Amino acid sequence: MSALLQQPGYEEERLQTVSKKLPCREVQAGMLLSLMGQPHQYSYPSIFIYGHQSSGKSHVLNVLLKELELPHATVSCVECVSVALLFEQVVLSFFGCDAASLLPRSPSLSDFVRIYRQQSSQSPAKQTRYIVMEKAELLRDSDANLLPALLRLQELVEDNVTVILLSEIVWDRFRPNTGCFEPLLLHFPDYSKGELQHILAQDRNPSYSDEFYSAYINILLGVFYSVCRDLRELRHLAALNFSKFCEPLAEGKVKETDTHKLWRNIEPHLKKAMQTVYLREVSSLQWEQMQQMEEKENGAVRGLSAHTHVELPYYSKFLLIAAYLASFNPARTDKRFFVKHHGKIKKTNFLKKNEKTSNHLLGPKPFPLDRLLAIFYSVVDSRVAPTASIFSQISSLVTLQLLTQVSHGDQIDAPKYKCAVSMDFICAISRTVNFEIIKYLYDFL
Repeated sequence: MSALLQQPGYEEERLQTVSKKLPCREVQAGMLLSLMGQPHQYSYPSIFIYGHQSSGKSHVLNVLLKELELPHATVSCVECVSVALLFEQVVLSFFGCDAASLLPRSPSLSDFVRIYRQQSSQSPAKQTRYIVMEKAELLRDSDANLLPALLRLQELVEDNVTVILLSEIVWDRFRPNTGCFEPLLLHFPDYSKGELQHILAQDRNPSYSDEFYSAYINILLGVFYSVCRDLRELRHLAALNFSKFCEPLAEGKVKETDTHKLWRNIEPHLKKAMQTVYLREVSSLQWEQMQQMEEKENGAVRGLSAHTHVELPYYSKFLLIAAYLASFNPARTDKRFFVKHHGKIKKTNFLKKNEKTSNHLLGPKPFPLDRLLAIFYSVVDSRVAPTASIFSQISSLVTLQLLTQVSHGDQIDAPKYKCAVSMDFICAISRTVNFEIIKYLYDFL
């Protein structure tokens, strides 16, 4: 595969090192080297590299630039929240602190071009300088003249410089409406299942054989490949679940070659781990602790994913409990459940004679915000002031789809909500805060 990286002007040993660090991306690396040309030659003014997340764009480019020791400046458009930071980062990388200090406090594009031309005339480029713009799609929200200027920066500064844009969107959605210089396009396709298998298998644990770890990766991809193609996420999942896969082997119950028994042991664990794909609300240590706790409780926390069980804030749990009670209890029963000195209420008057259908069978009912807060302040132990934090947690529960806002957007003064969680879910939440929710549910009187 290293033959794909043969390029005049570079040492063969360096190209071999690059090839070893870029498994399954030798073709893209070779095409990029061809576009870049020899180090001392003028390169094309701008190159646009696009592909889905975790398809190797940044990795390939960084390995090429560092291993081949090419002068470059890497700029993250996420971190550079202003053009001033962008200009400063480029000048600092190429010409040092003294040159960066020459930029005004709020430099314009013309200031940047002027300082760059001045410094490049004093320190001419012996090799092509590369400016790498990561998350370049954010440039569409910047000044209208910034992107067209970067695409033809080589012409503006009269220097051997190439701007490389890295993006997850195609150029057709990137191109400014006013028109601009067209860069060279290079597409990075997604890794195939076989390529993912090859790359992940290189992270083998030295305590186990290649065949054993390769079988584990094959099982992992069989579960997650249909929902996740992100190499970084799959690598994280592989490291997180490998100890569980090895448990029967460590206990001496099976051999390395008994793949079927190993699969039966790990399958339920992997399917539960699918609930946390792309989430980072739970650390690896917390996830393992949750699995151990659930095994000890023999599934007592059913219907509740690990990340919600661990990470939902304290008052958000009580807000969710109050929302569930407001959704499944008739409003006329609030006095009985939540008012301490409500007096005696006869059961014959409290229950309707024709009321036979369970509220849980009818589904959740909408409730106003003031009723939710009244129940919340009643069930929470400590006194809580109605601060903005409480209202923001309600919005967070709506965002997490644990609550559903059913009122129209123009009804700002009287929003209404529904609780969107199951009985098992709310019972598990209640246990974490030592609240016996069954005693407060009308259907279980």
